[in-house]
Amino acid sequence: MNPEDIPKAPLVGRPLLVFTSFFVSISVFLMGYDQGYFSSILTNEHFKNYFEDPNAVQIGTVVAVLEIGALITSLTLGYVADRFGRRKTTQLGCVLFCFGGVVQTASTSFHHLGIGRFISGLGVGYLSGTAPTYMSEIASSDMRGLLGSAQFTGNVFGYSTSIWIDYACSYLDSNYSFRIPLGIQVCFGLILFFGTFVLVESPRWLLEHDHDTEGLIVLADLFAEGQVHDTLAVESYKSIKESVLIGRLEGELSYIEAIKRYPKRIFIGCSAQLFAQFNGINVISYYAPLVFEEAGWTGRGAILMTGFNSILYLFSTLIPWRLSETWGRKPLLIMGGLGMGAALIMVAIFTSLKYSVLVVIGVMWFNTSFGTSWGPIGWLIGPEVLPNKARASGAALATSTNWFCNFVVGEMAPILLELISWRLYLIHAACCFISAITVWKMYPETKGLSLEDMDSIFDDASSYSSSVTSSTSRISHTINDIESLGSRHNRAHMARSQPQTQSGTYNERSPVLDSRTSSFMTMPLPQGSGVISSSAPFILPQDIEPPDLEAVYKYKTDDSRSIRGSLRRGSEAVSSIFKFGKKKDPPNDGVTTDDDVSERFIS
Repeated sequence: MNPEDIPKAPLVGRPLLVFTSFFVSISVFLMGYDQGYFSSILTNEHFKNYFEDPNAVQIGTVVAVLEIGALITSLTLGYVADRFGRRKTTQLGCVLFCFGGVVQTASTSFHHLGIGRFISGLGVGYLSGTAPTYMSEIASSDMRGLLGSAQFTGNVFGYSTSIWIDYACSYLDSNYSFRIPLGIQVCFGLILFFGTFVLVESPRWLLEHDHDTEGLIVLADLFAEGQVHDTLAVESYKSIKESVLIGRLEGELSYIEAIKRYPKRIFIGCSAQLFAQFNGINVISYYAPLVFEEAGWTGRGAILMTGFNSILYLFSTLIPWRLSETWGRKPLLIMGGLGMGAALIMVAIFTSLKYSVLVVIGVMWFNTSFGTSWGPIGWLIGPEVLPNKARASGAALATSTNWFCNFVVGEMAPILLELISWRLYLIHAACCFISAITVWKMYPETKGLSLEDMDSIFDDASSYSSSVTSSTSRISHTINDIESLGSRHNRAHMARSQPQTQSGTYNERSPVLDSRTSSFMTMPLPQGSGVISSSAPFILPQDIEPPDLEAVYKYKTDDSRSIRGSLRRGSEAVSSIFKFGKKKDPPNDGVTTDDDVSERFIS
């Protein structure tokens, strides 16, 4: 079998990455659209009259009920995304989002509108949590900052689109002026739903679930122009597969176990989402027209100012496309926190003095600072610092934090704007300064690192080792790890042979991979450690070898996943009804499959 015999996909390399990134970004486009359209229709006279001029508590509740729905599904995101994959989770989110959009569009009371937003929120919870993880897992280390920032640009583009659609519809002298913006969100949701059927699945999820051949093909298509034998594709496969097998030796991690195992990483992911909300962005996003009305702009003028603000906001998100990989994540977050805090102080002062033009300048300054920092980097840094083993559960915790804080802000903002007016902005300004200090003291710099290399900046590497000296392995031991190592090792049912490695046999000693030299050393085990003295190396080189060309060719030419293959299987099933007897399964002939290898790593 020659590599040239293997058929290539229509899209490979950068075009495939751009295509995938575009469709994944529609997930956050929907979230941005949902934030924007509701902020504008709140000032629509037909909306107010139809729903009998809702008060601040009613508005806050209907706005914030979406966050409750998103919070509920984000808590289940870890299980759903790990069980069904990133692509199917996105499809589920689209279905819920579209159904909720239909309910909102057809709503006849404020209660129906709230129910529709709750259902849409269930979909948003899946979409908002899956998209950043999806993006971080398909991007190379040198493009993760660019693609993560571009994804947030999609979010702000959705926000800006909804504002201008609301503004255009405000000229309609009927209830269609607010129903059309509600209905358009369904169209965008359907575009994403059908687009997911042609997206590639996350290669890390594929390898985690032993879809090794498909995982190698996706890695080759993304990074090696479809050449499965290319060194970059092969080394990427080995690195990810090694990380997966080490994770299996650790066993399943619950949310509590993930927090205990990776406390600093979970803190970074959750705090980034907390600060992104309490820094005040949704006071502006959800209630910008109300903010401008309080400053002196009224009616359609408030929506127009919100639209101009959204355009500047959109352009500001282009800045971190480059700076996130040159300056790094940390400087952008610090500068953004300081800039946002200063802008909110300006908004507070000039709102109290009724200087409407200066209020607009302050709001635009704030949005520009957020768009270059906490907006894109807050969503990017969470998934990228999490290990493969805890990425879905950690992302679920971070997303849950986002939506809980989002709910608090959405519920309280209109009430506080009525009670304390411009003083609310000072509260959020204080949070901005606190966020800058927190990043300076506690956040590491992650630019340029692969996801498997994050262990090099956190002191929480796995207790388990590999006999493979890959450049992406950063595994260290501590004496305290060894007790748990023994008990979990026994559960893993590892093979008990005694092969030689670089440092000799594994008798009464524990393998250690030094991250500085990438070579094995040994350290004596304490008495009573429980480690099987005659065990094999935990992960052998053959365990992470990629599938051969024959397996790749068979997968590529198999039509069982096509429409034609489905029809063929259906006809065979019908014809089998009229046959008697059972077809015997072919003998295994002693062939070792991928499942035989992975069986050793399932405890």
